[in-house]
Amino acid sequence: MMKALVRDRFGDPGVLRLEEIERPSLEDDRVLVRVKASSINKAEWYGLTGRPLFARPMMGLLRPRTRQIGTDFAGVVEAVGKDVKGFTVGDEVFGGRDGAYAEYVAAKSFARKPANVSFEEAGCMGIAGLTALQAVRDHGELRPGERVLVNGASGGVGTMTLQIAKALGGQVTAVCSTRNVEQARELGADRVIDYTQEDFTRTGDRYDLVLDVAGSRPWRRLRRVLAPGARFVAIGAPSSTPILGPLAHIAAIKIASLGKARFFVAKFRTEDLETLAEMLESGALKPSIDRTYDLDRAQDALRRFGEGHVRGKLVLTI
Repeated sequence: MMKALVRDRFGDPGVLRLEEIERPSLEDDRVLVRVKASSINKAEWYGLTGRPLFARPMMGLLRPRTRQIGTDFAGVVEAVGKDVKGFTVGDEVFGGRDGAYAEYVAAKSFARKPANVSFEEAGCMGIAGLTALQAVRDHGELRPGERVLVNGASGGVGTMTLQIAKALGGQVTAVCSTRNVEQARELGADRVIDYTQEDFTRTGDRYDLVLDVAGSRPWRRLRRVLAPGARFVAIGAPSSTPILGPLAHIAAIKIASLGKARFFVAKFRTEDLETLAEMLESGALKPSIDRTYDLDRAQDALRRFGEGHVRGKLVLTI
């Protein structure tokens, strides 16, 4: 048996509880991991609240399709499936697996955790790290020396997008609020725009790649900052309606841009987790952690996340 965070209905964080459930079985192509840390993403918030409603067929129409919650994990291998090569009991790993807010996961998507990185830092990397990497490298097609704008450079995905764009050779301008200006500079931004003081769509500057995490501007204003041949990647957006959530803004951007704006859902790929591990080990990427909570305080952590304006990541230690 193991302790895990579960819920039987959609709702606010109060529907969550710690419960003793059966430990996951070990399949041939997986490793059993004793989880040390996880983190909170928008995916967990949507899965908890059951919003937006258009996603209910995937989450469960009347009640959650699965009782457990959580995706990111970092921990120690306790058993290895017979088809898994290159890993042994005691290895430290990180990755993603449904139901990660628990003492154990049986994982297929994982990579070796660098020795110079804490479990808390590695536990931040799953969804946010892969989203940032795939946005910058694959969908943004960043080339060294290009001018990059990151709108919304203070949250979990935004702070990693900023750092990865910088690591891949971009000249990065970060957009954030006043309290996050110094953080953006410390993470490597070449220039920081405080959106409470200046509208980045009115500066006259143009960029080769715009990575929009915040989703705070309509296309008619965003197109002002695009250089000829520029790429625009919509990474996130506010949940403006209970039915469509962020999809409303993203769809509006896609339509107004005549399909030029790019949007994607991150994929868990082992080779990409290994790339993130290399960046972590070299120091090119360092997760920004706002607060850390024990698993029995997960309700508090999710309430804090739901309030918005988190600086970096909220981490659960298990």
